[in-house]
Amino acid sequence: MLFWLFMTILLAAGGVALVLGYRYYQTGDLGLLFPDWFQNKPEPRLGVSEHAMVDSRRKLLLIRRDNVEHLVLTGGPVDLVIETGITPPEENSYSAVRTRETISEPPAPPVFTRQPRALGQAVNE
Repeated sequence: MLFWLFMTILLAAGGVALVLGYRYYQTGDLGLLFPDWFQNKPEPRLGVSEHAMVDSRRKLLLIRRDNVEHLVLTGGPVDLVIETGITPPEENSYSAVRTRETISEPPAPPVFTRQPRALGQAVNE
């Protein structure tokens, strides 16, 4: 019984050592200080805001970097920067514009104008 307890503790310590070794290999830091574990991660500076397929090979990417967006065409023989220095719209103003657009549009006419049939009702009644 004591042998198996010792082996379990030894395997658990080996597992912790492997995890810490892998973390040191990946980041260069063991991260044993607790304040580092619970800090908020910084907001990423680089990201893809939107993407659209142009054809089977080419893709348009809207890439965000430090609150500036760039439109890039990739996948052809040469990647092209189409437009740079685009300022992204504010989140609140964009949603306000979208709500105003949806309110001002008249409702669409109904697709089916006949009354629905009841269950079991014949077609030509």
